[in-house]
Amino acid sequence: MGKKIECYIDCVSPYSFYAFSYLQKNRPALKNLGVEVEFIPVFLGGINVGSGNKPPWTLPAKAAYANFDGKRAQKYFGFDFEVPSFFPILSLLSYSQSTFEAAFYACFDTMWNGQLDISKPEHLTTSLSKVFSLEKEVQDIIAAAGSPPIKALLEIVTGRAVKELGAFGCPWFWVTNGEGIGEPFFGSDRWHYMWRFLELPFEDLRLIPSSEKVKL
Repeated sequence: MGKKIECYIDCVSPYSFYAFSYLQKNRPALKNLGVEVEFIPVFLGGINVGSGNKPPWTLPAKAAYANFDGKRAQKYFGFDFEVPSFFPILSLLSYSQSTFEAAFYACFDTMWNGQLDISKPEHLTTSLSKVFSLEKEVQDIIAAAGSPPIKALLEIVTGRAVKELGAFGCPWFWVTNGEGIGEPFFGSDRWHYMWRFLELPFEDLRLIPSSEKVKL
């Protein structure tokens, strides 16, 4: 049984952006260690409704804390952007079937680094044009993304994430180890737990005594 990380993400979630970028960067090492990575789009709004969860900004205490945690996460993962004035967006139209990972990164980059609302067709066009050179191809993808079959498929995948995998937010992971046992992981800061579950070699966080600082 092969080891695998299923990563459920939505463009509306900056923490999904962090997780996506981190796994992309470490994908060669994971492949070398026999771990497959799959990115799966979901509708975060549907996860919140299905699980009974509420977005952080709807609770004042969470919203206040997010101002600190968001900046810490950006610094850790190497980003520097402001939360767009149009946040949150309805991300249902953000999904395509072709060259998914490149297109998904373009959506992330356009929204968070570019500060453009990709729920608007003109900005989604800008995003996808970074990946697809033909204007007709971009428009076909946008049209397909908003079509009933694709929306229905997204609803099915989102429903499975909630009902079968226990998802209550994004990024959500379903990780299968070498024995075929699967467990859920949530958030962009649980990698050390995940690596232990997969029995991968890694260096955990540790404080460096003052006597060792000269070696840095």
